[in-house]
This record gives sequence, structure tokens and C-alpha cells, in this order.
Amino acid sequence: MIDKLLSKKIQSFILEHESEDPFQLSLKYDQVDGAPIRLIAEQIAGRQKAKIKLPEWYMTEGIIYPPKLSMEQCSSQSTAEYKASLVGGGVFTDLTGGTGVDTWELSKLFEKGNYVEQDGGLALLARSNLSALKRKNVEVHSATAERYLASISETVDCIYIDPARRDDNKNRVFLLEDCTPDIVQLLPQLRAKANQVLIKTSPMMDIDLAIKSLGPINEVHIVAVENDCKEVLYLISETQPDDPRLFMVNFKKSKMERLQSTITGVNTAHASFSVPMKYLYEPNAAIMKAGAFAYVSEKFSIPKLHKHTHLYTSEKLLTEFPGRTFKIEQLLPYSKKEIKRAIPKGKANITVRNFKDDVAAIRKKTGLKDGGELYLFGFTDVDQVQRIGLCTKA
Repeated sequence: MIDKLLSKKIQSFILEHESEDPFQLSLKYDQVDGAPIRLIAEQIAGRQKAKIKLPEWYMTEGIIYPPKLSMEQCSSQSTAEYKASLVGGGVFTDLTGGTGVDTWELSKLFEKGNYVEQDGGLALLARSNLSALKRKNVEVHSATAERYLASISETVDCIYIDPARRDDNKNRVFLLEDCTPDIVQLLPQLRAKANQVLIKTSPMMDIDLAIKSLGPINEVHIVAVENDCKEVLYLISETQPDDPRLFMVNFKKSKMERLQSTITGVNTAHASFSVPMKYLYEPNAAIMKAGAFAYVSEKFSIPKLHKHTHLYTSEKLLTEFPGRTFKIEQLLPYSKKEIKRAIPKGKANITVRNFKDDVAAIRKKTGLKDGGELYLFGFTDVDQVQRIGLCTKA
């Protein structure tokens, strides 16, 4: 079917209809050039997602996109590039190849690579796409991670592994021991057969528990894209430091926010506190995941509004703050009358931090609609007072 989908007639149809609704297309057509419209609609949906998520794939002729779930779960181009930048050497092995996005980026920085995937269909797809992307230094192996590891004796420079985080009943799991493959059980083999081991986990997994399960590690990287935490990476090398380094990364359209510390540095930092001043700051998702709230206060000499209110404030604008920055236009009591008077157009973007009501409750109480140029923050201040900050973007 790969060859069929690569035919000129089908590829022309995909390009001609790439901006249309795949579902609506599936209602209009039964097949194109002998291929079921379901498969072609899937290619169009994949291409639409790749335009943003994998722009180099989108611009490359001859790419066949995997099913919807695989496209949703695969790394984006920016996160794949980032993880590839953490390692290097002559030979790498991707033990959970999947769609091949991470293999593709890793292959740019290594002389030779091995793609390993237990799903034979995905392995065939990856072989075709890696060829289209002109990555000739990768061997494709259809096997489980466990079987492939047991079959090799040579040591490689890096092993990358991204275990599946669902059980046999498709339920999410939250411990490394429950993933497939079982990282904790495989760890002695991984350490023995690679100079570097790079492990990707879901942001839902607890970092402290993961570190306890893995034992000595070198680095933890928390990676977010447009303030949405996507993955947590654990790097293990031959020699481990006493205090693992911690990197909090957020990819934005115009730049990358990157904050570095150590696990101990985050755990021992001390925050300062203040009443709201002229500017308000909200940390990005990577910092939120790391729980590095006191560290941010200490690092940037910027006080928090309350121990449990993860917002910061300053009198002078801090332009390099890793997150969103606002100017406080007014401080209001949590009063429907006062809020409606301050927002006559009835629209605002609402966020709450350590506040008695959630966003839905505030909207119900005030009648405010979502959107506009005003930002309303509900928070508890250092004096234990529930306050509303009416802000604009700084």
C-alpha cells in the first residue's frame, strides 16, 4: 500500500485537497486510483498536522504519514532536534522507533543509527520515510526492544528509548516499571550496551519517583512547546555527577526559553514575597512541572505573591523572565460589581493561582466572556487576601 499511496495520481490528489476537511472528503469519494479514501484522508490529516509539527517532513516529497494516534504521539521537529542535541558519537540505537521522527534527527548527528520497532507496519513506513528524507545511515530492524538488546553484543555510543505509557487495556500508566518496555528491568542492559542512555517519559510522570527508579543520572530535561509541557528526558552517562543538572525548556515561536539549575539547587532555593507591584509574571510550563518556584524567585531576585501563589511581581520590568509578563492596570476586590465596572466590554482572559474559585466559577459570577486584550488573574496575596489583578500584556 505504501507504493500505491506514492503514485503520482494519489499524491496529486493529496496536494490538491490538503487544506480540506478529511472527513468531508471521505464522504465525497469512495476511492482514488484503487486506494480506499479512508487511507488518503488519513494522509491529508497527517499532512495538515505535519505542516506545523514537522515542517521539514511537510516540505519533503514522498512522505507517507502514520495513523492519527501515531502522529499525535510522535515528537515534534523542535523537540526531536532538542533531544538529539543532548547526545553524540559514532553509533546510536533508537529502541522504540515508532514514526521515526527521533531516529531522523539523531541520524543527523551520528555516523550510523539503528531504528528498532516491534510494529512491522511502522517499521516499513519508517524505512520509506527515512529514504525520502535521504537518511542513508540508518538500519531498520523489526523487533521488540528486549529481543534486539539480547541479540547484540557490541556497545553503541547512545541508546534512546521512549517506552509506551499505556497498559494492555489502553489505560495510562504513571510508573516507569509499568511502561512497555519496562525501563527499570532493562536498565542494567542499557547501561552495559551504551555509553549514553537517553530516556523519554510523559510529563505526567513524577520526576522524583523516576529518578529513584533509575538510580544515578546526569541530567533531567523538561521540554515544553508554546507553554504546553510535552516530555521529560533523563540522560545517563558512564560517569554520574553527585548532583544531576536540571534544564527547563520552553519553545516559543520566536525563541527558546531555557533555565538551568541542579536538582539540589531547586530543592534548597529560598523565595522572597511581596504585595503586587507594577508587573506580574507567570512562569512557563517547564518551570511549573519542575516545581522550581523558589528557585525562580532566588535566581531573578523577584518576589512571589504568596508561598502557594506561583506568580511573581516587580516594580521594574524584567524582560528575560521565562514565561508570560503582564502590566497590572488595576487591583480589584473579588466583587462582581467592581469587576464589571473595570471591564465594560465584558471580555477578558482569566487565570487563577491559589484562588478560591476556578475560571468557570469566575465567569459564571461575573458574566465575562473569553478573549480580548485584558487579562484577569485571581490570586491570594502575601497578606492572605483574595485579589483580582486586571492586566495587559507587557
